[in-house]
Amino acid sequence: MSTQSTDSSVFESADFDSHETPDIFAAPGEDAGARVFTAQGGDWDDIVGDVGSLPEERIVVNMGPQHPSTHGVLRLILELEGETVTEARAGIGYLHTGIEKNMEFRTWVQGVTFCTRMDYVMPLFTETAYCLAVEKLLGITDEVPERASAIRVLMMELNRITSHLVCMGTGGMEMGATTVMTVGFRERERILSIFEMISGLRMNHAYIRPGGVAQDLPAGSIQAIREMMPLLRKGFHELELLMNENPILKGRTVGVGYLDLAGCMALGVTGPVLRSAGLPHDLRKAAPYCGYENYDFDVVTRTGADAYDRLRNRIDEMYQSLDIIEQVIDVLQGHAGPVMVADKKIAWPAQLAIGSDGMGNSLAHIKEIMGTSMESLIHHFKLVTEGFRVPPGQAYAAVESPKGELGCHLVSDGGTRPFRAHFREPSFNNLQAVAAMCEGSQVADVIVAVASIDPVMGGVDR
Repeated sequence: MSTQSTDSSVFESADFDSHETPDIFAAPGEDAGARVFTAQGGDWDDIVGDVGSLPEERIVVNMGPQHPSTHGVLRLILELEGETVTEARAGIGYLHTGIEKNMEFRTWVQGVTFCTRMDYVMPLFTETAYCLAVEKLLGITDEVPERASAIRVLMMELNRITSHLVCMGTGGMEMGATTVMTVGFRERERILSIFEMISGLRMNHAYIRPGGVAQDLPAGSIQAIREMMPLLRKGFHELELLMNENPILKGRTVGVGYLDLAGCMALGVTGPVLRSAGLPHDLRKAAPYCGYENYDFDVVTRTGADAYDRLRNRIDEMYQSLDIIEQVIDVLQGHAGPVMVADKKIAWPAQLAIGSDGMGNSLAHIKEIMGTSMESLIHHFKLVTEGFRVPPGQAYAAVESPKGELGCHLVSDGGTRPFRAHFREPSFNNLQAVAAMCEGSQVADVIVAVASIDPVMGGVDR
């Protein structure tokens, strides 16, 4: 047996690579076209034995971590027999940022600016879960103003729509349906402009704060949302016409990425993947938070347990989010009030405003604390630099994110920083289903199955 050094690793079997390339090291009289194996370490006798025992069509392929169909830097290790996937494993950690650890070295309020960057497609849900856990530790859950909770619901439901649009848009593009991508991102841009109007940023907002929100809705924002609603409904209908009964899309998604209810329960899978298997589990109904019990909406389910039903679920969930948003803006428009807890030892000492140079303290507030009240200036300085103290203990709070249950577990030692912060990120849990969804299917179906899970690697790796 001859060996050849090569950079290619398309075909891989156990401890060696096999190639159909000519053997440039063949001795005179040897067959230069014979199969070539490149050893990658291990005992030579074992390698030679494997060459004879393993089927020649068995190959291992790396899909990712830099691949347009792996939703970022996800690495999928696929063992193939021809086009059939016999084993699928997910390799993660390529986007690890150490966010949870970094939060231990920042104040409780500064933690918001870290966790919002985890799943950058649904940042407002992570902010809300974190702030709900902080408020539990502080014992001020019932003191959060109703207006602040309503604004949180408004922002989360808008964010749910943008997350689903990204899921469908990128999933459609991966299957070759580029129009789905352009329509989906066109509608997403409408909502991002609203986010920018309210928080000053299109993403990574740090808008939800412990005790409430950073600032009230600016003038004109509710009217802008009302004007956007019919445009969104029209765009959603356009997506439905493109996808729902499209025979090509149904051929690529029906029966693909199948995971039944028993599999979802065993793996801890939640969100649209779980609801596509028929279980109407939604924390907004099962364990309401932020006043969700006051809004009328339905939990959408289907029973196909495949990629197609997850797609249809997400479309229907976007319509449900629109219904919730309409109810919220009716509440917000008719009732003014504070958007932060009254306790000045906790409330962020700021009155933010969006000016020509971005979002910051309003000029009137700066003049007040610097010109008329030295005590306010001292309090502002200490609360921003040192932060407030949180009583010792631990708390867990969870919200229903676009991808499933998003939970935050916080531990306090009584200081101004979290002793430990840990998130139950649905992308991480749902990604466990890759093997169950993909093994036994075709290589092309792996892309569809992963897209139907909708993982975001910033949330997986953290």
